[in-house]
Amino acid sequence: MFNFRLRETMSTNKAWQTPKNLLVLMSVAMTIGFATWMALLNNFVIEKAAFTGAEIGLLQSIREIPGFLAFTAVFVLLILKEQTFAYLSLALLGIGVAITGYLPSVFGLYFSTFIMSVGFHYYETLKQSLSLQWFSIDEAPAMLGKLIAASSAASLAAYSFLWLAMD
Repeated sequence: MFNFRLRETMSTNKAWQTPKNLLVLMSVAMTIGFATWMALLNNFVIEKAAFTGAEIGLLQSIREIPGFLAFTAVFVLLILKEQTFAYLSLALLGIGVAITGYLPSVFGLYFSTFIMSVGFHYYETLKQSLSLQWFSIDEAPAMLGKLIAASSAASLAAYSFLWLAMD
């Protein structure tokens, strides 16, 4: 009898731990970090690192390099499980965003942008893959739409917070 209640309690406590909720939380976390970084980057690089248009253009070009190399995720998946790789990618994005303010130099910002972008592009690749694996053909389109909606809401919340913090 005790074991039955213990199992029942354990299963009800973890009812929220579903693949859907994991992907929603990860999408929200990614969007908050990336939206905040994008919103603050231009003023930061001009005011703190004295960037001109040429450096900003190179920074944005560096940001896109990992996007072209996202296919290399297939090779990393030979070593890591997909979900673990998604966690690491999200952590890499967060680390890149977090160190941006501590590296207000040209090469420091290039480095932090590259780190953030690797995490972002790998995470986005893995999110799509995990979504299509974890959801049936019938529920995948609706879930992908819900993930985009959650990301949009998180982006709006991040921009609203920044706007309120600036005032």
